[in-house]
Amino acid sequence: MTTTQPPSQPPAPNVPHDSHGHSHSHGPAAPVSKHLRKVIAAVLIPFAAAVVVGLAVFWPGGAPSHERTGVGFDRQTQSATVAKLKELPCSEVNASQTPPNGDTSTAEGQSAQSRAKGVCKKATIEVTSGKDKGRTFTEIVQPDSPRQLRQGQEVVVAYEPTAPEALQYSVTDVNRKLPMALLAGIFALAVVVVGRMRGVMALVALALSFLVLTFFILPAILQGSNPLVVAVIGASAIMLIALYLCHGLTARTSVAVLGTLISLLLIGLLGSLFIGWASLTGNTDDNTGLIHGLYPSIDMSGLLLAGVIIGSLGVLDDVTVTQTSAVWELHQANPTMGWRGLYGAAIRIGRDHIASVVNTLVLAYAGAALPLLLLFSIAQSSVGTVANSELVAEEIVRTLVGSIGLVASVPVTTALAALVVSADRSTPTGHTGSAAHPGGASHPGGASHPGGASNAGGAAHPGGGATPAAPATPVLPAPKQSRGGKGRRRKA
Repeated sequence: MTTTQPPSQPPAPNVPHDSHGHSHSHGPAAPVSKHLRKVIAAVLIPFAAAVVVGLAVFWPGGAPSHERTGVGFDRQTQSATVAKLKELPCSEVNASQTPPNGDTSTAEGQSAQSRAKGVCKKATIEVTSGKDKGRTFTEIVQPDSPRQLRQGQEVVVAYEPTAPEALQYSVTDVNRKLPMALLAGIFALAVVVVGRMRGVMALVALALSFLVLTFFILPAILQGSNPLVVAVIGASAIMLIALYLCHGLTARTSVAVLGTLISLLLIGLLGSLFIGWASLTGNTDDNTGLIHGLYPSIDMSGLLLAGVIIGSLGVLDDVTVTQTSAVWELHQANPTMGWRGLYGAAIRIGRDHIASVVNTLVLAYAGAALPLLLLFSIAQSSVGTVANSELVAEEIVRTLVGSIGLVASVPVTTALAALVVSADRSTPTGHTGSAAHPGGASHPGGASHPGGASNAGGAAHPGGGATPAAPATPVLPAPKQSRGGKGRRRKA
């Protein structure tokens, strides 16, 4: 049985290789339609304008001045160096103290014993900054002191001008600027090496966020503005700067901004409700007590809520950007997937993200409060007693409110992103008709050529007629066609 083969046909010169309409690039997803961009802009432009107006209205112009109290951080400090260090018996420098009674069963007894029989250090400290540069004073370092000085070490000294001359200066801390600066440099280098241009933009956004925090949020609160309002305006400004600077002015980023904004509003509402319901004052330690003493007009519970909002913002950005990117990539991989399919696939990614992020947030707060938790453990207090104390209750409310906002941001952002990309009717170039992926793809407009002929080997040609007989001239080899087309010729 003789099989009649169709004549070989050269490929059409005006049809490009990707005429099937498939885009296999893994770069940014195609932009959404003009209509959707207008809808997103209609929401975000008024919001951004409101943030700018809020910054202008509440801009403080600097922190208010006050007279120094000499307590904690509220005192004058200068730089100094340990010029000389001499060891001598503690009995010589502690002669005026009450001699120990020999009882070492308590911490006080052990300290008294070591100060009586141990070896102390007499440090000569030289001031290296300020109007008294070059001035020296001595300081005795006890053997049980948690900070032991060494010769040549740079230290920070406190200055009290109203004290007697011999007692005006005292060592309060060590100078650790060099290791801190080196660590910051290593961090910046790691971010740039791994993130490249994105890493550079992230560092710029981080610097701008600190500027907003330093020059707007903190001074505005000190001047008596409502901490919640100031925190919402400042956090919104930080969010807009960080997201658009790091991820570009795109519809994808705009959806992440909307998801972050909705989650922040939820955190603010829940935080305000439970901070008031639990009667949390926000005045729980020496630092907050000092702030309240210097600036009685500051709403300390509002300051606590502002801290919850700002503390949750960084993790919220991570979650919303990840979920938005997941939806966009799923849509790019399968443009025919509808809203439900996109949401279902992306929410499965989000569930994994929820588990890790919530655990991270809880452990971060627990790590910060570890010394406090250790004190309760030493006191052998019950879990209920510990949780009921205001110190721990603040951290519990902070953690749970922030975690609820994080959990809610996943479905909210995923739903927003899925609605945006599925509602977009301007498909990317080449995705016209019902184009599918290679390996069974149909041509634009349907599976057949004009006249109803398909592209499969041995199929009818235009007009639907039978295949003509092979010509007398030798049959040339069939030209190579794009991989995945259905017209590949096979030898009989």
